[in-house]
Amino acid sequence: MAEDKELRKIKLRRFKEMLRGSNPEERPSESKKVDSNVGAPVDITDATFDKEIQGTPLAVIDCWAPWCGPCRFVGPIINELARDYARRIFFGKLNVDENQKTAIKYGIMSIPTLLVFKKGRLVDRIVGAMPRQRLEPMITRHL
Repeated sequence: MAEDKELRKIKLRRFKEMLRGSNPEERPSESKKVDSNVGAPVDITDATFDKEIQGTPLAVIDCWAPWCGPCRFVGPIINELARDYARRIFFGKLNVDENQKTAIKYGIMSIPTLLVFKKGRLVDRIVGAMPRQRLEPMITRHL
């Protein structure tokens, strides 16, 4: 019980830090910018977010942070899905610590959160870590 209370305190502190803003230079990047045509997620920023989702029929944006354990579980799954659905689904990664405006705009309260856009319009939000067998059908139903 005490562990749950401590975890809530940590989550609340990190969320407040995210809203306040902190030095993005202190955080490592989880993925490198790669052309989406080769089947890898693309790093998304506040500046590129709208452009990236508008230019694709179906876009899945992984909202994550480097300190988030469940995000590190989902990251490799997103990489596999990006490879397997290359040219059919655009996958992007948005570091919520470094891109707080977009995180606030879409009300990201928990991570990992996947935002699913169809023709630039938000059609689904998938919150939490889950295995590929459960996650994949939740994404591909939008194809």
